[in-house]
Amino acid sequence: MRKLLLALTLILAAAGGTLYLSPSALLATAQFAERQLAGLTHKQVQVGDFNIHYYEGGPKDAETILMIHGFGADKDNWLRFSRPLTARYHVLALDLPGFGESSKPDASYDVGTQTERLAAFAKQLGIHKLHLIGNSMGGHIAALYAARYPEQVLSVALLDNAGITAPQQSELFKRLERGEPNPLLVSQPEDFERMMSFLFVEQPSLPESLKQHFARRSIANHELNQKIFSQLRERYIPLEPELAKIQVPTLLLWGDQDRALDVSSIEVMKPLLKQPTVVIMKDCGHVPMIERPEETAAHYQAFLDSSKS
Repeated sequence: MRKLLLALTLILAAAGGTLYLSPSALLATAQFAERQLAGLTHKQVQVGDFNIHYYEGGPKDAETILMIHGFGADKDNWLRFSRPLTARYHVLALDLPGFGESSKPDASYDVGTQTERLAAFAKQLGIHKLHLIGNSMGGHIAALYAARYPEQVLSVALLDNAGITAPQQSELFKRLERGEPNPLLVSQPEDFERMMSFLFVEQPSLPESLKQHFARRSIANHELNQKIFSQLRERYIPLEPELAKIQVPTLLLWGDQDRALDVSSIEVMKPLLKQPTVVIMKDCGHVPMIERPEETAAHYQAFLDSSKS
C-alpha cells in the first residue's frame, strides 16, 4: 500500500506542468514523496521558548545523525541525502530557530546562541551521543557543538562550512567588501535565479511555478534573513581556536567550485584537527548534499564506516 501511495504521489508531482496544482500543493506533494522515500516523519517539539520542527526517521535504537542546514535554508535540504542513511541510522534534520517552520521571534541567531539551542534540542529528545553533519552556517554550528560538547559527539562532517578565514577569499566576501548586494539575500524575483546560479554548478531541476514560489518565500523572509546575516558577521566566532578541541573523526567535504566559501578553507582546518578526512567534489558548488545527494551520501557513509575501523 505504501508503494502504491508513493507511486500515485510521484505521478501527481510530476504532472504539475499538465495537471494543475497550485505551487504550494505541488511543493507539499513533492515533499511528502521525498519524506516517504527517505523514511522520514515530520515532527515538532517545544524547546524553551522555541517550537522546533524537524524530520525523524530510521531505527531509534541506532546511532543518531543530526543534520544542520545552512543560512536561509531548512530541513528539506537533507531529504534526498537522507535516503540511504535511514536504514542504518536514527536520522534527525531540524529547522533551526529563525528558519523553515520553526519559531522566528525577535531574538539572537548567531552561531554561538544557535549551538546552545541545538544542544537543548538534543537534550529534549533524549539524545546523548550523536554524529553531527552541517552545511555552511550549519557546519560552523556543528564544529562549535563538537568543541563545546566533546563527550556527546561521535563524529563531525563539515560540508562547505563557515567559520574559517580562507587563504583564498571567496567571491561572496569579495562582493561584500566592494559594497555589492549580498547574493544570498533575495529582495526581488530575479534575485532568486541569481542566488541559485551562485550556489550551484548544476541547479536542481524545478518547475517554473515552484521557482516562483520559492522566490516569493525568500522575498517574504528577506528582512529576517538580512538581520540574521548581520548577526552572523557582528557576533562571529572563529573556528580556528576551536578545532583542536574536536577529538573525534572529522570529515571536511567541499565543492571545488564553491563561490560562497572557498575550498582553500580546508588548508587551514586540516592541520588543526586530530582526525581529519578530506573529500573535494569536482564541479560542485556550495550545497553538495542538494546538488549531488547520492554521491555526497556515499562519501559520508564511507567516512562513517572508516571512523569505526
